[in-house]
Amino acid sequence: MTARTRTYSWEDPFALRDAMAGRSGLELMQLMAKGEIPGPPIANTLGFRLVEAERGHALFECEPAEYHYNPIGVVHAGLAMTLMDSAMGLAFVTTLDEPVGWTTLEVKSNFTRALTVETGVVRCTGSVIHSGRRVATTEARIEDSQGRLCAHGTSTILVLRG
Repeated sequence: MTARTRTYSWEDPFALRDAMAGRSGLELMQLMAKGEIPGPPIANTLGFRLVEAERGHALFECEPAEYHYNPIGVVHAGLAMTLMDSAMGLAFVTTLDEPVGWTTLEVKSNFTRALTVETGVVRCTGSVIHSGRRVATTEARIEDSQGRLCAHGTSTILVLRG
């Protein structure tokens, strides 16, 4: 067996929370997509990044790597789930005019194509379906560089307004 190593760093996870004061969710996500504020540590841990944010829409990119693999020789489904959860959650954040607490309440996912290192860069698009006062619903799609669907899903977000 040949050992492999991976080293990475991350920013203070509370920097983004602190940066939210007085800014809309869309403004924050656009700053993150431009690299002007740090992404969350999970993005560095798994190697994905926000590349685009518009109202009700978020787009992430990720290149599947060996460190994403499971014991059966393909990328673990947890990477796709995390990508979709992130895209759906941040698509919701882009609809917020002011900071508000929220959490993913439920996620449903479907996997249509295995991800491997040969897949290359994948794009995960999250969109808001419905944004209510207490509950939001969202959807996401992961596609490979040829536009083939690799996974899709939906989520329910609980809005934690005071």
